Amino acid sequence: MAYGLTAFGMWGLLPLYWALLATTGPAEVLAHRMLWSLPTALVILAVVGRWGWIPGLLRQPKRLALVAVSTSLITVNWYLFIWAVANDRVIEASLGYFINPLITIAIGVLLLRERLRTAQWAAVGIGLLAVVVMGVAYGRVPWLSLVLSVTFALYGLVKKRTDLDGLEGFSADAALQFLPALGFVILLTARGESSFVAEGAGHTLLLIGSGLATALPLIFFGAAAVRVPLSTVGLMQYIAPSTMFLLGLLAFGEEMPPERWIGFVMVWTALTILTWDVLRQARRSRVALREAGRAAGQRLAESAPTGPPEATAVAGGIPAGADAGGPGGAGSGPGSAARRG
Repeated sequence: MAYGLTAFGMWGLLPLYWALLATTGPAEVLAHRMLWSLPTALVILAVVGRWGWIPGLLRQPKRLALVAVSTSLITVNWYLFIWAVANDRVIEASLGYFINPLITIAIGVLLLRERLRTAQWAAVGIGLLAVVVMGVAYGRVPWLSLVLSVTFALYGLVKKRTDLDGLEGFSADAALQFLPALGFVILLTARGESSFVAEGAGHTLLLIGSGLATALPLIFFGAAAVRVPLSTVGLMQYIAPSTMFLLGLLAFGEEMPPERWIGFVMVWTALTILTWDVLRQARRSRVALREAGRAAGQRLAESAPTGPPEATAVAGGIPAGADAGGPGGAGSGPGSAARRG
């Protein structure tokens, strides 16, 4: 729980980090985030000694292609999020991560042919209606929220196919991002447009630290995912967009007109239905598992051998009347002493 709360709490507070770099263009911030992610990943891999997965990945072109796709998706997602912070659209970005579970369900239906329960259909329908309401009220489709949610949902889908955990997946993405990021930073420096050393040591350290700010939540998330039920992780994921929403409203002073409130309330209603359905299914699964355990125990008890102790001893591989404490059962050893006592 501590790992999960830390991961989603850090993701929720990331807008504050990118706001400290507001004087730098989103493209340059993204380039440094990608550039410094690889050294961060290499240091962490060296500390934990996790290198064995790399040769296997390099020998599988299909998995490498999937890593390239996931890298492209997360790069777009990162850029749009940094751009949203720089352009005072944190609340709209938070909406994208609120509707991400609904988009994930929709992708499951469209691409994986999954069947939805009634509550899931209701949640997706309400979420879609919320997007329509906000689109009509604003006079435009909330494209930022939709692109953020779709890219992150597809990223999760592709990551599942690559079969890499949090640290491994982050390291693979960082390796593919490194050279393009390095080339862009060198280009900016050659043009005299780089802010890396132009705005003081604090600014330089913030750009370098962007790799660590990216890695730590992923590592904590990976640690949580293998220790707590997925239903619990699913509930905790709302911490991040909720924190972003509060930051946009209270820290950055973004506006919340009535139509935006209506849309958010509809999305929160959909998430409430989805959460209720997840908890209900988890409870049913636990009950079914307990009943199956009881039934298995009863079958084992019924099939256990019955009869006098001598017969049971023979069935266990010990001749009746022999002493387990010594060869031949001559009354020596700890077994004899136990009987005499």
